Amino acid sequence: MLTRATQRYFPLLFSLLLTACSSHPKIPPFTASGYLADRGTVRIWRLNDDDQSIHLRAVYTPFTGDSREVTDYSWHENQLVSLRKTLNGKQPDDVTLRFDHAGALSFMQRQLAGQREAVSPESVELYKFDADRLLKASNALLNGQVWLKQGHWLGDGQVRSCEGQIIKPAFTDSDRRYVLQEQARLQTPLMVAWLEAPQGVQLIWYSAQDECSWQPTAEDLAKNE
Repeated sequence: MLTRATQRYFPLLFSLLLTACSSHPKIPPFTASGYLADRGTVRIWRLNDDDQSIHLRAVYTPFTGDSREVTDYSWHENQLVSLRKTLNGKQPDDVTLRFDHAGALSFMQRQLAGQREAVSPESVELYKFDADRLLKASNALLNGQVWLKQGHWLGDGQVRSCEGQIIKPAFTDSDRRYVLQEQARLQTPLMVAWLEAPQGVQLIWYSAQDECSWQPTAEDLAKNE
């Protein structure tokens, strides 16, 4: 989804990240942000606890196919404590890793196609690398005040947010036309997700599914221990 529109969004995303790296506003404890990847969209919900813990849920949805990858991460005092990656779709995959206070692996489990498999040391290092990269991206996006919003498209440019508010995002005319075209093509109400930042508004996703039903809350992330 959004394949035809993706290329024109990369310059905006690049400018968002550049600005993010050079600014340091006060960030609320619970936030949502995201970005467009080359083959899909990444939405990130994050909870910063008072005890120097960070709980982060990243949802990657490819532009094609019906799969969705959900990964929960926990850090304490900048040390990765745990991660759980769940891939939904035709080939489900579930990986859980936990680490001790020294960063050594203390528990691992992978459930692939209904069978348990070992996680190789190389794969563990790759998971850790991806976790570090995602945390840095989250820091940069939040420092740049890049906020994720999503809700149900009501027409006439209006959206009912997942929190129940009726809002009118500052979409471009081409974005509005694009959503209307896709709604007419699919012949069903759509849900949209977008980013709001000082540089502007960026449409990043649409879906015929009710994705508000799984949007995490602060309480959900607090359970990610």
